[in-house]
Amino acid sequence: MAIPISYNIRNLIVRKTTTLMTGAGIAMTVAVLLAVLGLVSGLQSAFETSGDPLHVLVMRKGGNAELTSLLTQEQFQIVKNFPGIASKDGQPEASLEIVSVINLPNVENPEGSNVTLRGLSRRGVDMRKLRMVAGRPFNEGQREVMVGKSIAKRYPNAQLGKQLRFGRGLWTVVGVMDGHGSSIDSEIWADGPQVASDYNRADTYSSALLQATDEVAAAALPKALEGDRRLNVTVLSERDYYSSQTAVSSAPIKFLGFFVCIVMAVGSCFAAMNTMYAAVARRAKEVGTLRILGFTQGSILLSFLLESLLLSLLGGIIACVVVLPLNSITTGVGNFVTFSETSFNIHIGPEVMVIGLFCSLILGAVGGLLPARQAAKKEILSALREV
Repeated sequence: MAIPISYNIRNLIVRKTTTLMTGAGIAMTVAVLLAVLGLVSGLQSAFETSGDPLHVLVMRKGGNAELTSLLTQEQFQIVKNFPGIASKDGQPEASLEIVSVINLPNVENPEGSNVTLRGLSRRGVDMRKLRMVAGRPFNEGQREVMVGKSIAKRYPNAQLGKQLRFGRGLWTVVGVMDGHGSSIDSEIWADGPQVASDYNRADTYSSALLQATDEVAAAALPKALEGDRRLNVTVLSERDYYSSQTAVSSAPIKFLGFFVCIVMAVGSCFAAMNTMYAAVARRAKEVGTLRILGFTQGSILLSFLLESLLLSLLGGIIACVVVLPLNSITTGVGNFVTFSETSFNIHIGPEVMVIGLFCSLILGAVGGLLPARQAAKKEILSALREV
C-alpha cells in the first residue's frame, strides 16, 4: 500500500521555511547550470545558422581561420572558374574577401573589443541570406560600411549615420543588417578593394567564398580544389568552418560553468540531505504510526524519497523562473579562432529548462536517498518512543 502524495505535499507546506531555504539552495545551482547552457546554446545557434550547405570556403593551405589566411588574386581567378560553381548573370557566384579586426569601444568595455571587419564585393553580399533592418547596403568604391544588428546594439559608435575610424580614415555606417542570428550579426562589412587598399593588401586577400550548383557539387569541390597543385589551398564547407569555431569558443564556457555547477551541486545535495535527515528525526513517531497502519518499509522509503524529489523540483522551477528574463539578452564572447568578439543572444529554450529540471531531480534523489532509507529502517517500537 502506497502513501498518498498529498501527505508529502502537506509536510512540505507545514515546514515552509525549511522547504523554501532548501529549494532556494537547489535553485541557485540549477540557475547557474541554466545560464551556462543558455550561453552555449546561443553561441551554438549563432554559428550553426551561419553555414549554407551550398557554400564552400577556400583558404591557404593549412589555414583554419580567415583572419590568418592569405589568398591571392591569381589564385582566386583559378578558383572561381572551377566546374560545379553556380553562376548568375553570366558571372560565377564567387567572392574574394579580406578579413581583419578593428577595435570598438562599448559600454561594457570602454577600452574596446575586437570586432570582425569583412571586405567583400556586392556579389558576396548577395550570396548571403540577410535583410536590411535599417539603411542600405554599401556602395562599391565608397568608404561606407554595413554593420550587423548585434554590433549596432552593443556599440554606440556603430549606429546608423555615425562614422567609424579604421584603416586610413573614417567610414560612414550606411546600413544595419540582420543575419537571422548568424555570425553576420557580429561583423562589419565594407567594399573589399577599398579595405584592401587601406590595409595595403591590394593583391593579398584572406579567403574566397564559392556557391556550388547543388549539394553534390558542394561535396566534390573541396577535393577538386585541394587536388590542384597550382592553388595550395585548404577547402571547407561553410558549415564545417563555423562548427569548428563553435567547439573552440564554447569549450571554456562549458568547463568553467560546469565546474562551478559541480561544486554548488555538492553543497545542494548536502543541503537536501540535511533537510530530509531533520525531517526524519522530527517525524519519528509519524514513521512508527505509518508502520502500525500497515505501510511497508518500501512505501515509507518511496514516500520520503518522493518528498525530496518534490523539494528539488520546486528548486528547479524557481531556477527556471529566475533565469527566464535572461532569454534573448545580447552578449558577446571572445572567439579564439578569429580573435574577435562574437555577439549572440542567450537562448534558454524548453530543452534547456527540461535539462535543468532533470538535474534538480537528480540532486533531490541523491540528497534524499539516505535519509529515506533511514526512515524506512526504523523499528516500530523505537520510532514510537522517540520524542
